[in-house]
Amino acid sequence: MDFLDNITYYFSNMPREHRSILLIGGLSIFLILEYFRPYVAFSYNKLSHSLKNLFFTACTVIINLGLAWLLLNASDFATENQIGIFHLASPPIGVQILFGLMAMDLIAAWLPHIIQHKIPFLWQFHLIHHTDKEVDTTTANRHHPIESVIRFIFTIIAIFIIGAPIWLIFLYQSCSLMMTQFNHANIKLPKQVDHLLSYIICTPGMHRVHHHYRQPYSDMNYGNIFSCWDRVFQTFVKVDNKQLIFGLDTYFENKEVNNIGKLLALPFKGYRKPITYSKNEKLYPPK
Repeated sequence: MDFLDNITYYFSNMPREHRSILLIGGLSIFLILEYFRPYVAFSYNKLSHSLKNLFFTACTVIINLGLAWLLLNASDFATENQIGIFHLASPPIGVQILFGLMAMDLIAAWLPHIIQHKIPFLWQFHLIHHTDKEVDTTTANRHHPIESVIRFIFTIIAIFIIGAPIWLIFLYQSCSLMMTQFNHANIKLPKQVDHLLSYIICTPGMHRVHHHYRQPYSDMNYGNIFSCWDRVFQTFVKVDNKQLIFGLDTYFENKEVNNIGKLLALPFKGYRKPITYSKNEKLYPPK
């Protein structure tokens, strides 16, 4: 059994405990890096901030566990009925890994992300992620429970389009988990390292602008694992990260964004139209 076969075998039989280790271990590593090498020295209560975001992370985990049987059934159905690109082309295993990861990243992550920004009803749920004014690795899974369901639906769609076997689903979810923790992390990478990596994957330096408090910057750099999709679909921008202010201009009051109950209720309180800005304006904070 060669290296690539070992990958597919491992993820086909990946123990649930290993997925837990990825979540907890990844958070722990990036939290430590944030302590020793922060990009922004936030003046906030790190424990309180983390606990709030970990509540939403726990919601996402519970939803994903509760719906995991749908992933298994979708993959089995696609395999048994020869549905999807893999069953039409039968590419070699190396191509399946690379193409499969890229396709899953596009359909299950990048696509629902941009759709949630463009459709007001869906934006109402996604905005919880953007209301965080101190973006760090715990922000990665700060998602409203209903958003977690929306993203899950797109994962099912991706499975049928690709004909994804179960090993690819677990491989994608593992990579997605680690990458979203990484690209939200408040860590300072060497500028040239971040720049070079950003041609392949989404780095913290690339993703930060997406969490700027206002448009058009919050409508750029949607990527999760691979950076190519933003470049291909012309949603890539590079700005001076030092000028960024995190959060949302339409939800900038601390009393709205620092309470779990209020955050859960925000999607049902009506749509607030974003303030219109010129693309030539500087990145000033709200008055």
